[in-house]
Amino acid sequence: MNPIKIVGVVLLVAGIIALAVGHYSYPTKTHEAKIGKLDLQVQKNETVTIPPWVGWIGVVAGVLILVVPIPART
Repeated sequence: MNPIKIVGVVLLVAGIIALAVGHYSYPTKTHEAKIGKLDLQVQKNETVTIPPWVGWIGVVAGVLILVVPIPART
């Protein structure tokens, strides 16, 4: 399998995942305090929304790369 087809598969899978999930969350530390031996931290979950058009672009681009024949270089 040539590298361009691998990129097509990766784009297709990433687009499908983006459409299925729609967002992802990750923890961030917002405040930290040290008072003697006491260590306090506040964690907050940040959420990033993935727009549906990003997923559709990945799906369409991946399908096009896999379906459209690419001429061989000489």
